[in-house]
Amino acid sequence: MVNSRARETTEAIERLYVSMRHLFYRGFFKPAGISGESLRSLLMIINPEIYGTMGVPNKIELDGLLYVLDRLPEGIEECSFIHLTSDEGFDKGSFEVIVPKKRRRNCYRIDEHQMNIEVLLGRSEIYDILTHLTFLYIEADKIRKLAFLSERSDKPSRAWKIIEEVATGDKKMSRKEKEVALIHLSSLLGRTFDETLNAYNSFGDDKNPDRLFKIIYHLGNESFNDYKQIREREVHFSAILRERVGHHFFGEKWANKVKQVLAENNLQMRPLHIISANMHSVKNMLFANDAIGKKVTKNVDYKMYEEISNKKTLQEKVLVHSQDAGLIYIHDQSGSNIDVQIIDLAKTDLKNTPFADLNYSGDDVIMVFDYAFGEQAYEVMDELLRPYDYNGEIYTMKVKSISIMGKAGILMGGKGDIMIPTSHVFEGTADNYPFENALKLADFEDDELRAFEGGMVTVLGTSLQNKDILRYFMDTSWKAIGLEMEGAHYQKAIQVASKIRHHISEDLFVMYAYYASDNPLETGSTLSSGGLGLTGVKPTYLITLRILEKILKSGTSAKK
Repeated sequence: MVNSRARETTEAIERLYVSMRHLFYRGFFKPAGISGESLRSLLMIINPEIYGTMGVPNKIELDGLLYVLDRLPEGIEECSFIHLTSDEGFDKGSFEVIVPKKRRRNCYRIDEHQMNIEVLLGRSEIYDILTHLTFLYIEADKIRKLAFLSERSDKPSRAWKIIEEVATGDKKMSRKEKEVALIHLSSLLGRTFDETLNAYNSFGDDKNPDRLFKIIYHLGNESFNDYKQIREREVHFSAILRERVGHHFFGEKWANKVKQVLAENNLQMRPLHIISANMHSVKNMLFANDAIGKKVTKNVDYKMYEEISNKKTLQEKVLVHSQDAGLIYIHDQSGSNIDVQIIDLAKTDLKNTPFADLNYSGDDVIMVFDYAFGEQAYEVMDELLRPYDYNGEIYTMKVKSISIMGKAGILMGGKGDIMIPTSHVFEGTADNYPFENALKLADFEDDELRAFEGGMVTVLGTSLQNKDILRYFMDTSWKAIGLEMEGAHYQKAIQVASKIRHHISEDLFVMYAYYASDNPLETGSTLSSGGLGLTGVKPTYLITLRILEKILKSGTSAKK
C-alpha cells in the first residue's frame, strides 16, 4: 500500500513539474482557471508534510502558512496579480524593494494589486515559488468558503465580519476585545483558541500585531473577488525571464567575476579547493581565535563558535580581521545571490587554529561560495570549472578538491545529525551519481551527534515530500538516508568537467556532508516547525573541521 502511494506521489510530482514548466513557457495562468486547478489537484494528491492540514477543507494550515509567507514578499496576500520577472531594472525606479524574511530575492509592489518577484536562481526557484503560491491559493479558497454562509451566498458569517473589522480598522482594541476577536478567528480557522493565539504571536510583531487577521482577511477577500469575477487572480512570467532561464545568464557572470579576482591576485594557477558552504564556518575556524584574542584549545571550542553565531559584534570583528589577514571577499553583484571568499593558505597563519598540529606547508587556495538553490548548483559549478581567458591566455584551474556542505532532511535520525552520502539519486528518475566520498563515517564519531552513511535523494523541491514517498526511499533497497536539492546537480557538473570535457583534472577528490535541518518523517520536525538555531552549530563546525583537515593534509603531503 505504501509503495502504491509512493508511486502515485512520484507520478504526481513529475506531472506537477511538467505542468509548471508548460505554464512558464506559455507565459501566464489563472489560479482559478483550468491550469491552476490542475496544479492544485496535483498538490492535493502529493499532500506534502510541510503543508500539514492543507487537504482538510474545514481547517486552515497555520504552520505551513507561516513557512510559505516567510519565503514570499510581505503583502503578497493582498495582490491579485503576481509577476515573476528576471532582473529587469526595477531597482532603478522608485519602487521599494521587499526582501522575504527567509529567501534572498528582490520583490517589488508595483501597485495596489500587483507584486513582482525577481527570479534569478533558475527553474528550481520558479518551481519553489509556484508550489508555495498554489498552497496559498488552496488555503485562500478554503478561507472564502468558510467565511460565507453558503457557496452561493454573498452574506458573510459573523466571524468574518469581526475579522474584517480587525483587519481593516485602525481602532485600538482592549485585551478583552482582542480575545473575543481571536475566538471568532479560531472558529473560522477550525483551530483551537490556543493554536490561534500561538499563531497570532508567531505572525505578528510590535509594528504589526494583527498581521494574522490581515493575512486571513486579504487571502479570503482576494479569493472572493476572483470567485465573483470582480478581479481575477493571475500569475505571469515575463518575456525576459523566459528568455534567460536555462542559459546560465547569471551563473556565467558570477563565475567570470570569481575567476577574474583569482587572476588579478595571481592565484589562478595555484592548487584550488572549492567549498560550497555557509559564509562563516571556514572563516571562523581559520581566523576567529586571533580575531577575538582566544588561544586555541586541545579540543575544538564549539562554545566560541556558538558565541560568535549569537553576537553580531563578534561576527564583524572576525570578518574585519580575516580581510586584514588576506581573505578576499566577493560580494555578489551578478544576480546569482552567491557571495564568495578566497583564502590564500600560503599567507594564512594556522598556529592559533585547530589545525596547528598539521604543520601545513603548501600554497593551496581555498574558495568558499555560498549555497546555491536546486538546479542553480549545476549552473554555477559548470561555469566555474570552465577554462578562463585572462589577458589573452586561456587557463584551466588546478582544482584539487570540491566539497559540498549543507543542510538536508534526514530520514534515519533527527535534527542536528550528520549525513555522509555515497551517491545522489534524482527523485522521480533512475538518474544516479555514485562517487567516492573522501569523508567517511569514521570521521564523525562523536558522543553528542549521530552520523549516517548511504545514498541520498536529490529532490525537485523539499516542500513536495510526503511520508509515503520518504518511507519508500528509506525502507526499500534504495536505503536513502536523507534528501536535499543540490547534490546531484553539483556532481553532474563535476563529472562533466573532469571526465568528459576535461576542463579540470580527473585527479581530484570530492567531499560531501550534510547536517539535518529537519526530519520530514517526524511530526513537529518538518521545515515548517522552525529552524535549527544553535543546535546546528556543532554539526556545522564538525563538518568544516573534517573538510579543512583533509584539504590541509593533502596540501602538506603534496609539498613533501
